[in-house]
Amino acid sequence: MKILFVSMHSIHAIRWIENLKDSHHELYWFDVTSNDKLNTINKVYQFTNWKKRKIPYLKGEYFLRKNYSSLYNLLNPFFEVTASEYLEKLIQDIQPDLIHSFEMHTCSYPILKTMIKFKHIKWLYSCWGNDLYYNRQIPNDLKTIKKILSRIDFLHTDCQRDFEIAKSLGFMGDFFGVIPTGGGYDLGYYKNYVLTFEQRKIILIKGYEHLFGRGLNVVKALQITNDLFVNYEVVIFGAHQEVIEFINFNKLPFKTFGRNDLSQMELIKLMGKSILYIGNSISDGMPNTLLEAIIMQAFPIQSNPGNATAEIIENKKNGLLITDSSDINEIKEKIIFALTNLNLLKQAMTLNSEIAEQRLNYNHNQLKIEEIYSKIDHVLN
Repeated sequence: MKILFVSMHSIHAIRWIENLKDSHHELYWFDVTSNDKLNTINKVYQFTNWKKRKIPYLKGEYFLRKNYSSLYNLLNPFFEVTASEYLEKLIQDIQPDLIHSFEMHTCSYPILKTMIKFKHIKWLYSCWGNDLYYNRQIPNDLKTIKKILSRIDFLHTDCQRDFEIAKSLGFMGDFFGVIPTGGGYDLGYYKNYVLTFEQRKIILIKGYEHLFGRGLNVVKALQITNDLFVNYEVVIFGAHQEVIEFINFNKLPFKTFGRNDLSQMELIKLMGKSILYIGNSISDGMPNTLLEAIIMQAFPIQSNPGNATAEIIENKKNGLLITDSSDINEIKEKIIFALTNLNLLKQAMTLNSEIAEQRLNYNHNQLKIEEIYSKIDHVLN
């Protein structure tokens, strides 16, 4: 079977595709954002840096793009080759049996026009993060989402919540279950960096503060509970500037890492040294950093938009659920509860190790991923 993957440049896409390294399928990857090649297995044919101008740059074009993006998007097909146009060329050249797009807004919106034109080609869509839960609240996005869900043939999600949302918005195809965004994890490798409970001296915070992230509220909660963590180092990773400035202004004794300061492996090692991991947002799917914290046995305190997080965290068993991401007092109480119930945290390490083995290990999820394409291949033949 010829599979054409459509995604942005993403570690999650790389990890997913590499699950098929031993398959018989012909694999192609189209970078919908027209960037450089993926560092992945050699058997993947890659289409990158494809964007070309149709006419020379016009005076005022940059201003238009920055200030009137909707109008610019309408005019853009006259300026340069679009993702939809280039995909049409790839379809004619490759004749794929299946197109698999990862993520909705950046990777599936731009190809909808061509996918409607080539209705005979099967379409698999991987639902990530905020694809449906948040974007369905935006009227223009909702229209496009419904069109895509009525066109796609196959779906997998990173949480059960989003399958239910997809059905409510018109999806009537085949659902292939819940699988982590990038597939599974090599638990044997990660275990090398898991410290014992007694060795853990870090409280680790996800420092996102943007449209969805509410890391600053966690920092503020810690600010008013600082007498409880005198024996721990507070580390904030992925910190946006607003978070860093707040910490500096208030002279808080917290260590910060900016958005691109840590590699994924450096973050994993930090998690293996952490007694708590705290992530807080108003919208997400199943957060990858939460899954990684579970694997590394850092006790998770996590927001729960739309009850997605509750699919893997049982409150006061293997973690704590934040019900209101804007409630600093609630977050404070969750932190106090965790740090004054160390036996619970210790027991949760065992529970999360079992959850990781049952639901997050690489071999188990690789089989599920291979089965998706086997089922589609069977449908086609």
